[in-house]
Order: sequence, then C-alpha cells, then structure tokens
Amino acid sequence: MPDAPEPLVFELSQPGRTALRLPEIDVPDAAVPAAHLPAATLRRDPPALPEVSELDVVRHYTRLSRKNHAIDTGVYPLGSCTMKYNPKINDALAALPGFAHLHPYSPDHLAQGVLHLLWELEQALCALTGMSAFSLQPAAGAHGELAGMLIAAQYHRVRGDSARRTVVVPTAAHGTNPASAAMAGFDVVEIPSGADGVDLDALRAHADATLAALMLTNPNTVGMFEARAAVAARIVHEAGGLLYYDGANLNAIVGRARPADMGFDICHLNLHKTFSTPHGMGGPGAGPVGVRADLARHLPGPRLRRFDRPGERAPRFAWEPAGPEGIGRVRALYGNFLVLVRAYAYIRACGGEGLRAVSGHAVLNANYLMELLRPILPPAYDRRCMHEFIADGRVLRPLGLRALDLCKALLDRGFHAPTMYFPLIVEEALMFEPTETESRQAIEALARAVADIMAEAARDAEAVREAPRHTPVGRVDEATAARRPVLRYTPR
Repeated sequence: MPDAPEPLVFELSQPGRTALRLPEIDVPDAAVPAAHLPAATLRRDPPALPEVSELDVVRHYTRLSRKNHAIDTGVYPLGSCTMKYNPKINDALAALPGFAHLHPYSPDHLAQGVLHLLWELEQALCALTGMSAFSLQPAAGAHGELAGMLIAAQYHRVRGDSARRTVVVPTAAHGTNPASAAMAGFDVVEIPSGADGVDLDALRAHADATLAALMLTNPNTVGMFEARAAVAARIVHEAGGLLYYDGANLNAIVGRARPADMGFDICHLNLHKTFSTPHGMGGPGAGPVGVRADLARHLPGPRLRRFDRPGERAPRFAWEPAGPEGIGRVRALYGNFLVLVRAYAYIRACGGEGLRAVSGHAVLNANYLMELLRPILPPAYDRRCMHEFIADGRVLRPLGLRALDLCKALLDRGFHAPTMYFPLIVEEALMFEPTETESRQAIEALARAVADIMAEAARDAEAVREAPRHTPVGRVDEATAARRPVLRYTPR
C-alpha cells in the first residue's frame, strides 16, 4: 500500500495552538499607529496562518522529509545535473561560526581569513580551467551564463564592434544557453549537433562580422566530448567572435582537460554540481565566471586583490571597485559564500590527483551503466560516452510504453528517474548520469530495476502505465496540472 499523503500544515491547525510566545511590547512607540498608515495598506482581518504547536511543526516537516527521494537514500541518475553524494564534512566546515556567523558587511580588515579563502578558490578555478581571472559573484549556473554573455557584449561594445549581435548555440548545448544570450541582448541562432558534436559547416555559415560568440557545452548534453572544439574555436576567432564554455558538464573532464586549452575565452562553472553542495531542490548554487587575461577588465566588480607587503608575515586582501569597462555588479555582496566554502573544501580535500580520479570514475560509471542497459535499452549514440548517456526510449513503444512510464515505474523501486525528453534532438530520450560517487552495486541495482520494469511490461503493460503505485501520490493528470495548477490553499 502506498504511504498516506501528509496533510497540509493548515489541515493540522487548531484554534488557539501556538509554537511560540512573544513577550509583550514594552516600548510605547515601537508600533506605528494605524492612523499614520494609508488605509489601503491595512488588513481588514488577521492573516490566515496555521495554528499549530511546536511538536506539530517538527513532526510535520520530519514526515515530509522522509517522503523525499534524496541522494542519501537512493540513486539519483539525473543527466546533466550531477546529483552526486557530497561529503558531509563540507557541510560541517561551512557551518563553522567564523563562516556562518560573519556579517556580510564586515570590513575587510575583520574578514581577512574569509577573503584569503575566496582568493585561493579563485586561483584554484583558474588552475583547473586555464582561465586568467575569475569572479565568484554569480549566484548559479544560468546567472554565470548571463554574466559571461554580458562580458562578451561589453567586449564588443568597448571595441566599437556594434554589429556583433549574433550568438550561435548548438542543439546539444546546455538548455539555458539561448535564454542567457537573449537576456544579454543578443540574437540567438541555433545550429545542429550530431554524434561528433557541433556541425562545423553550419558554424562557418554564421562566422561573419555579426558573430559575437559561440556557446559550447563540453561534453555536450548527449554525453559526447566535443573533440572538434579547437577547430570551432579557430573558426570563431578568425571571424572576430568569442568562444563561451558552459561548465555544466565539467564533472566529466575536471583534472584532465581545461577549457582555455581548447580555445575558450569565457567560461562559467557550477560549483554546486562539480565541487560539492547538493544540487537542486531549491538550495543555493554558485556559478563563477572566468575569462582570458584581456577580458578580466570586464568582470563584475568589486574584484578581490592580494597585497604582499615587505615585512608582513601574511598577505592582505581587499575589495577594489571594478574599472569603467566592467559589467558592474551582478549580485549583492559576493556570491553564495557558504557554497564557495564547500567548493573550496572539496577541491582542497581531493587535490589534483583526486579531481582527476573524480572525472575518471564518472566516465567509467556512465559507460558501465550504458553497457548493462544496452541489451534492453540501447544508447541513442552507439559509442563511448562521457559522464552521461542518452538511452533510446523508442524501444519501449513495442511494449506499449513511453519514456515517462519507465521513469514513473522506477519510483516504485526506490530509484529516482533519469532526465526524460531532453535533449529534444533525441526522441523519447532517457538521460542517465550515475556520477562517480555511485558504487558498482548501486549501478547494477539500477540496471536490474530497468530490466524488471521491461519484463513486467511484457507481461502486463497496463500495470506499468499505472505506476507509481507505492508513492504518496500516484500518477497525476499532467496536462491538467500544467494548464490549471492549484497554486494556493483554499480551506474546505
């Protein structure tokens, strides 16, 4: 039997219950008299908040947490999202009082340890990517993309090259690339990608005086390494454009290949994917943006500077305003700091050889899962993959199933579903990414679960189409949920 759905906290409410008791206000002028406020801003009735005890609140949210699928409880094979296990020591380090309790507006001379950490993280990211300078300010991956595209726009603007308004995005690029380029004011042109990567002939057709940049994800979203990235870089550079690296899939090459060495001029990294911090589920991210040397003047400010002074035992660090050619702030303060602490801890703990092992095991695990599934769920591209691969869900059709049905049935077997129906260039796509942190036993268990579902479908396809049957909420009407969503609670 499925678990019973958890009631809404409003449904647990009982008049008069409370989880806290506030002291009486003893300062006469603490509250602004209602007569001083515009009438339109005053409530007619008190807010309809739930009235529950502290124990009710604790038990309610604890029960909800147990219904969530989490990386701590099962495999999370979402492709291009790197839902890998993250060392708990990094959470403990981020919770140290000197980090967690530091006021964000502390003056530089009272935050030297924190600034030193940020400076060393910038240097580490430069070493790992080959870029000359980084800003840790962007708050997430797509935010880093936007910052990168604003840098590209500023580069062409300063040079007086106002005709460069086109950004080329391959069909196998990361999904947010077109939106980031459009938000930066560019015209987006999509070109095809195949098993060998970006279509170079299609790229050459747009390599003219209007080309501002090519956005490339390497490995791309079909799990293939863009082996011709250097050729693409030469085409773009000869036309006067820039090459942008989307770091969503850096997990596959970290410690082994550097974007700058492939010819990339600008890159962003997802620290919350590659360098610790659980990705997704509403948590914070970090999307630092890095550039080659001559583009550093366009980075968002303020910039962190190191000062080595004769006679002083330790260097000093301080924020300095960006110059007039910078793109300005893209976020208040300086990024999601505690995510940066986790990434720093992860990089220092792994070291160069450890990070090289991370990418090696990520590629090994993906290829092992691909080979286990090949007899029943063959890959869309029949060649060695990188950290993820696309399974061809069209083989499910003779069984009366779609990719969606397989994914729903996996929930009943304790696994999260892979990414489905993305990228759009693969029909009925199922994108698997086991990551380097999954064991051989876990990968084999996932493969057995897929095989069990397909065997069940051969006996009774309707049973699979009714999945999930053992989750708190079963199969929903997705069309109605998308078209007429219920977005607020209404008392019965």
